[in-house]
Amino acid sequence: ASVLLEKIKAEKERLVKERLVKEKKIKKSKPVSSNDVENLYELSANWIWTRLFDIGIINPRNKASDDIDASFVPMTLISETYSTPVSSERRQWGEIKTGFTHFAEEDVVLAKITPCFQNGKSAVMRNLLNGFGAGTTELHVFRPLLGESVYPDYVLLYLKSPQFLTEGIEKMTGTAGQKRVTRDYFAGNPFPLPPFEEQKRIVAKVDQLMTLCDELEARQQKKQEARLRLNSAALDKLLTAHEPAEFAHHWQRVCDNFDLLYDNPETVGELRKAILQLAVQGKLVRQDANDEPAPVLVEKIKDEKDRLIKEKKIMNKMALPDIEVNDLPCKLPNGWASTWLGKCIDLISGQHLGQDEQNDRREGLPYLTGPADFGKINPVATRWTSNPKVISEINDILITVKGAGVGKANIQGMEKAAIGRQLMAIRPICLENRYVYLLINASFEKFQALSTGSTVPGIRREDILQFAVGIPPLEEQRRIVARVDQLMALCDELEAKLRQSQTDGAKLMEAVVHKLVAA
Repeated sequence: ASVLLEKIKAEKERLVKERLVKEKKIKKSKPVSSNDVENLYELSANWIWTRLFDIGIINPRNKASDDIDASFVPMTLISETYSTPVSSERRQWGEIKTGFTHFAEEDVVLAKITPCFQNGKSAVMRNLLNGFGAGTTELHVFRPLLGESVYPDYVLLYLKSPQFLTEGIEKMTGTAGQKRVTRDYFAGNPFPLPPFEEQKRIVAKVDQLMTLCDELEARQQKKQEARLRLNSAALDKLLTAHEPAEFAHHWQRVCDNFDLLYDNPETVGELRKAILQLAVQGKLVRQDANDEPAPVLVEKIKDEKDRLIKEKKIMNKMALPDIEVNDLPCKLPNGWASTWLGKCIDLISGQHLGQDEQNDRREGLPYLTGPADFGKINPVATRWTSNPKVISEINDILITVKGAGVGKANIQGMEKAAIGRQLMAIRPICLENRYVYLLINASFEKFQALSTGSTVPGIRREDILQFAVGIPPLEEQRRIVARVDQLMALCDELEAKLRQSQTDGAKLMEAVVHKLVAA
């Protein structure tokens, strides 16, 4: 490499005489000192430390006829990955020669602005029309001074290396939203130069290893997709089992293959959904013959609702027909009753407040407008109002009825809160609040399917009121809630352990790679 560098220096001296240095196309050479590389790594005997501005032209300009076809490459067409080829648009050179960065065939470009630099946007420019191109001004460009001296793909490896990117992020200048990599860092950072033929061998080996990585990644993805399908099929069999013996058989299959089905955090989400479905199907806890039958409870709900209507505490806005067996999603256990959700709740629709009716000064009541305000357990307000139109009370179940989160629910944990039109408040009558909350969560995908409208999807009051549900005895509702809490806590623990396992695996791999690099 030292011989190679001498040849490049000689070419540089020739260019100096042609005034390229005075035009700042290239800088005068400055040897790399030991201080510059003391914290880096030791090079092989036939390598040498140099800088890109010592071995090439930085940010060159092209000379071509205005009517010649050339390639235009906007930032969006520069890939973040290593092996993706660059695509381009056809333009006449006269259209793009002014106000854009120039490059030519085999030049290497680097995105210098956030977040493109952090994401590794850099490429070797190839297949340019007539060998010329231009693109965004947010690029640094390197062009070798001498043919068969610096292999462009080797420079690309250097620009995409974690060490170059990490140090470059630290040395970016500018404001937080518009930071840039300086020309001095791009061109003046120590660059490890091997002999030219070795550069090509390195690139060939990297290409070979990247192909193996791609194959490994594809196999892992295929394996994960198969596991997800297997998990989905196993849970579907469990949820559609009609007889206790059939249910026990499919549950045993899940237990026997638990380590296979649940070795990734992604599959735990499906397990949570299955728990909710089993809960509202009456398959999580045993039925107790001593419990007051649900049909008796339904009659109590009717009497209580009639009383509230008579006292004008709630409005009787919709008459519901008798429920039929075919309206139910599944066969109900003994002791349960079927009804419409609307017959055992009061449903309160939210109303919109204008910007002048809201504040962020915590003045008045909290104002909730949708899932963005939902915390993990209870809603968390970001706006307040002194002019509430519709008020939700503590323990109401809030359900999203407009927007992308249709069907998402939460329990109102504040004493009182105003609600916007994206929400409705469900106030159960003589039912366990938490059970109704589980029922809404278990029905999320059904509510999603009921939503209409392309710009702002939503569901109607009727979709909630005329929603067929199975009601267990009150004591069983409480047992179901307790069991779901227990199982969800186990899911949290399982998910945390799986994520920790992934983190430990990543740290182990990082340590192995670090040892390999440092060897």
